[in-house]
Amino acid sequence: MKYKAETEIGGRTLSLETGEVAKQADGATLVRYGDTIVLVTACAEKEPAPNPNFFPLTVDYREHTYAAGKIPGGFFKREGRPSEKEILTCRMIDRPIRPLFPEDFTHETQIIGFVLSADLENDPSILSITGASAALYLSDIPFTNPVAAVRVGLVDGKFVINPGHSELEKSSLNLIAVGSKSSIVMVEANALEVSENRIIEAIEFGHEYIRKIIDLEEELFQQIKPTKREVVERETDPSYYQEIEKQITPKILDVLTIREKKERSTAFDELLDSLLEPIPEEEEEKIADTKYIFQEIKKKLVRKKIIEERVRIDGRQFNEIRPIECSVGILPRTHGSAMFTRGETQALATVTLGTESDAQTIDGLEEEFSKKFILHYNFPPFSVGEVKFLRGPGRREIGHGALAERALLPMMPTEEKFPYTVRLVSDILESHGSSSMATVCAGALALMDAGVPIREAVAGLAIGLIQEGEENILLSDIAGEEDHYGDMDFKVAGTSKGITAIQLDIKIKGLSYQLISDALQLAREGRLEILEKMKQAIQAPRPAISPYAPRLLQLTIPLDKIGEVIGPGGKVIRGIIEKTGAKIDINDDGKVTIASTDEEAAMKALAIIKELTAEAEVGRTYMGTIRKVVDFGAFVEILPGIEGLLHISEVADHRIGNIHRELKEGDRILVKVINIDSQHRIQLSRKALLKNRHGERRPPYRNRRYE
Repeated sequence: MKYKAETEIGGRTLSLETGEVAKQADGATLVRYGDTIVLVTACAEKEPAPNPNFFPLTVDYREHTYAAGKIPGGFFKREGRPSEKEILTCRMIDRPIRPLFPEDFTHETQIIGFVLSADLENDPSILSITGASAALYLSDIPFTNPVAAVRVGLVDGKFVINPGHSELEKSSLNLIAVGSKSSIVMVEANALEVSENRIIEAIEFGHEYIRKIIDLEEELFQQIKPTKREVVERETDPSYYQEIEKQITPKILDVLTIREKKERSTAFDELLDSLLEPIPEEEEEKIADTKYIFQEIKKKLVRKKIIEERVRIDGRQFNEIRPIECSVGILPRTHGSAMFTRGETQALATVTLGTESDAQTIDGLEEEFSKKFILHYNFPPFSVGEVKFLRGPGRREIGHGALAERALLPMMPTEEKFPYTVRLVSDILESHGSSSMATVCAGALALMDAGVPIREAVAGLAIGLIQEGEENILLSDIAGEEDHYGDMDFKVAGTSKGITAIQLDIKIKGLSYQLISDALQLAREGRLEILEKMKQAIQAPRPAISPYAPRLLQLTIPLDKIGEVIGPGGKVIRGIIEKTGAKIDINDDGKVTIASTDEEAAMKALAIIKELTAEAEVGRTYMGTIRKVVDFGAFVEILPGIEGLLHISEVADHRIGNIHRELKEGDRILVKVINIDSQHRIQLSRKALLKNRHGERRPPYRNRRYE
């Protein structure tokens, strides 16, 4: 049976449907907004996973190109591995949904979102978050706290709900808010130095519409009345728990006094090993219970130390930032480099400058476009003292890189001011909390070291939260354990003037506006402190780029001249490249970019292209070559491929009886353009040049071969 509920959001109808498609799934919802339609399904295994150490939730999202009436590019003509946008959407669905499941629910669960129709105006990724909530809420899976997502823009000083792609281009804010009826569970945003107060206003504005969408989910729930599965609480022998707690509590408290992460981690590993050593290997359930109890006691003591003793693990005050060290220009052959160290988190950022042909081509549901600022984030296993295979970037690496890229992008110069393609790579050399925000800081320093004229320096840090009952403790610049055992990871990046990027994730049911506001204010104080430290390393972008970076020269040529520069089969342009060693890119719009680390070679290539594409100008003098002599005059090539007529009456200031005695094919003569008619025919004169600058006539010119 089909069930449907709809409402108006931002002047368009949003509808939720279930019961007609994908009926074998535990839950399935069709979300439609405009002509964009997304199918989201939810399935959970009937039996719990054996001894999982985390909730086994998997989220997949695919944008089928048929949804936008496109055929995939490439040889195979079918969708391949997920694109970066698809991976980021998977993370965006996962993060607000995961903490809302019951703690003891350990059944392997999968959410899948398929884009079935895309109108290229309404973003399907936002609809997928709401669809995931609805699919879970309307199924028998024990998910009982529905959420919804909206996008908020800021256009001409006014908030816009769910702005389309065309509106987003004019918006100074792109904020995604996910919430329940009572609170906010996730925020993600990029902005053009928007203030903290405006961010809070945007969240409040979006929350009004979130409640309207949740009303639709609840309406369907009342129609269907699904029976939810029972959640079996994890059984742990209370006496065994108390035995371990009594045995290890003093030891854990001792370990928590160790300030250095590596030494502290080693001590914790040894403590856990001492608990597991007397347990026979075949008693797998007891081993799993022991590990679980150890982690629970450790979590409780970490949080208790902060709440009761008002002391963080490393001894800092709640608003205190770890020691910071910054350095730039540390790698001699890169175009720009910087090292940013904050406590035990260290990021090495490098910048490489390239040409337009180095830009990344993005071909998805929307029209193909080029991306000229690229940030890649790498997290090698040695950064946390682990041994793992080096593989391609995972979802975490892609997510962290995208966040740092969003933070820095608003400060990048326009293409007219800085026409380079910029690739920034962050290698995390050491990690103990907020490596993505360290990437923002290191990235800004490296860009300035490379001479990229960014508008302002950008810094970022993560704010944490410990919530117990009515007490909320905010922690600035959280370290690893504070993130792992805390209740919030609120990353905020920006300049001294405002925010450029936000990513808020929580492990509790939701946050109030006041708590979000307090966290943003604490983040601002920390950000300003970090920016002052960064200024000590470099005050502003360097006035010149690295000598190892290519020098770019640009010009625009007439469209009908593109073929002449390229030549038959590319012969002409290859010749220029071989002759000068410069790299040359020609766009369909006539824009030519010349790149070379040798500025003289670039100038030489520029001169050749200018000569090939030059056009005649009235009043200008040219040294031309006579190509043909006829009775009424001569045809003179004044530019490559451009000829004009030198009429017999314009050859000299006296009457000429036989022009063939005056001019010969192949002679080079100085001529002046005196007219270009409507049919682009060029009229030349040599007579006009036979007067000196004072208006006096020069002696008649005679060709020496006939004297």
